[in-house]
Amino acid sequence: MVTTKTSFLLMFVLIFCFLSTVYGLSPKEVLVVANQNAAKSKGLARYYMEKRQIPVENLVLLFMTDNETCSRKDYEQKAIPPIRRFLEKNTKIRAIVTIYGVPLKISSPGSTQKEKDQLAIINQKKQDLEVQLASDAIIDLKIRKEKSDQLAAINNTLSTLIKRLDKVASFDSELCLVKLDNYDLNMWQPNPYYLGFKNQNLQIKKADVLMTSRLDGASADIVKRIINDSIEAEQEGVKGSAYFDARWKNPEKKLTGGYGFYDQSLHKAARLLSKTGTINVVIDDKESLFQEGLNLETALYCGWYSLARYVDAFEWQKGSVGYHMASSECATLKQDNSQVWCKKMLDNGIAATIGPVGEPYIQAFPIPELFFGFLIEGYLTLTESYLVSLPYLSWKMVLVGDPLYRLNIIR
Repeated sequence: MVTTKTSFLLMFVLIFCFLSTVYGLSPKEVLVVANQNAAKSKGLARYYMEKRQIPVENLVLLFMTDNETCSRKDYEQKAIPPIRRFLEKNTKIRAIVTIYGVPLKISSPGSTQKEKDQLAIINQKKQDLEVQLASDAIIDLKIRKEKSDQLAAINNTLSTLIKRLDKVASFDSELCLVKLDNYDLNMWQPNPYYLGFKNQNLQIKKADVLMTSRLDGASADIVKRIINDSIEAEQEGVKGSAYFDARWKNPEKKLTGGYGFYDQSLHKAARLLSKTGTINVVIDDKESLFQEGLNLETALYCGWYSLARYVDAFEWQKGSVGYHMASSECATLKQDNSQVWCKKMLDNGIAATIGPVGEPYIQAFPIPELFFGFLIEGYLTLTESYLVSLPYLSWKMVLVGDPLYRLNIIR
């Protein structure tokens, strides 16, 4: 990944470079997907379309499970065909919004026979070495050290292979590539719209990609609240401050790799938004998180790392947007006892959030300085800001919120 200079001059240049493919999304370019088998899904779709003046014909109804997880087979047989048929006749569609009742996650189809054979060979080598090292047959310390090193290398290979064979994905992230017939389901696909991959020759092209987001939550009332708050906030403006919860004062000196990069990006996002003068910005660079009970009047938020343990430090203002970088924070939006951040933020009033349905690895999250930089500039919509800041598709990440929402901050 590459970093960017935090200046609005650069933002303007980047927007200009993307005008041919990313520009202000309009209602007629949005396809709404609901589930006929889920109570209230179709009604919420109609409600949203009327509020946003999306053409009534821009609705596809699926007939599939209303559980949060569907099988890969059901996705391929019950979701892809009707959506593709619509897209073939409506080539101007640029974004798809899934509605409450559409599955959140697609389960793995399992390993192929070739993959199973590969795993079996490696596991057998591992077991053979473990047996040898557990016996008293190897008394030469040099040979024992060689065998131990071989076992460590095999364990690393096995761990990498298991990671690469992960085929669980969010429904929406897979839907970004609904126009494509064949692509590798193992792990992720680089996003050609992500600015960090600009000018790279990627297998997936921009023409293959659709933007996605979902209007979802624990109840139909929450979905209606998201829709209404987003529209009202555009007109009346969003009050509150931006809170960035970093962990180190100088992350570039603390860690290399993903964790250092993302912590540094939180600092850059805070500096970028401060320079605009449009919003009060608070950056916390202590390892502890913002604490419960602070009642922070929050318009924007990004931080990490409290795994599946929401910390109620915020009073989410109407139209607020934020996300917490931790694993599986969008594993469910429905389970009553869940404390994952996406669900709890939506329960407590946020208008839009982002999270993964499983282990995404830190480098899969949207880059904070890009996402919030474009969002606060106001030219791009919520889903466009997400698209250009998101490194990978066919993976775990989910955007919950109105794709047409444009942030309007007032002080």
